[in-house]
Amino acid sequence: MGLRLKFNLILAACFIVGLLASSFVFYEVSKQNALERLHSQIGVLRAQALAVRQYTSEEVRPLLSDMSDVQFLPQTVPSFSAQTAFANFRDHYPDFYYKEAVLNPTNPSDLATDWEKELIDSLREDANLKEVVKVRDGVGGPQYTVAFPLAIKSESCLACHSTPDKAPASMVALYGEKNGFGWQLNEIVGAQIFSVPLKVAEEQTWQNLQLLIGAMSAIFLALLLLINLMLSRMVVSPVIKMAEIAEQVSMGDSSQPEYVRQGSDEIASLSQSFNRMRRSLDNAMKMLEG
Repeated sequence: MGLRLKFNLILAACFIVGLLASSFVFYEVSKQNALERLHSQIGVLRAQALAVRQYTSEEVRPLLSDMSDVQFLPQTVPSFSAQTAFANFRDHYPDFYYKEAVLNPTNPSDLATDWEKELIDSLREDANLKEVVKVRDGVGGPQYTVAFPLAIKSESCLACHSTPDKAPASMVALYGEKNGFGWQLNEIVGAQIFSVPLKVAEEQTWQNLQLLIGAMSAIFLALLLLINLMLSRMVVSPVIKMAEIAEQVSMGDSSQPEYVRQGSDEIASLSQSFNRMRRSLDNAMKMLEG
């Protein structure tokens, strides 16, 4: 095995180890950054939902309160308005998900499913918990899901959800007396649940990783080529030349010229030492012949 091959194998081994280590770190960092971007997207979606809720509560409900006494209008309920507005949003982004899931809802469409109940239970077990993050399997692939607690912070909410006799008659007539009652002040009754697809973020992470590997490989190959050219010119070729001269001299051919390498590097020092040894050998042979 030649010196050049050994040198290249060592460089290749070091590169592979370094590439694997850097790729792992890069992937983990990129993946975390992607999750943070998804979390930021959910923050924007939640802010929009809260804005719709606030607008409904402060602007729409007062205007329609008199009509609600005759016929209950779901459009005056903040959660209904927010979820309806998001349903229109999903016409453009069907992979996004938003639901105000409740354990004991007035509107049956808000009833929490099994996986939503797990998120709500986690929030109910720790009142100080601000959110629950989970990656779940959706229809179109994995979904990054965040659940925020829905707590009864105002006594005005209990006007509709404490007991049927205190609730608006029009609401009871529409939804019945069995569901959506018995809520308590400060109780976490459900959760705002948002889900965004992980697929795009994962694809972007892999694309960035492939770009990194490709760039590092191209740089390594360019450096390897440059190093081999320098190694051949500065080390391998001079050593081969000296070896050829030494071979001829050892066979008795004293007509071979001395190999002179200019400079002060190791190869130049080696050539000088070789030439001195050759002169000493020539002098010794002449003394023996004389």
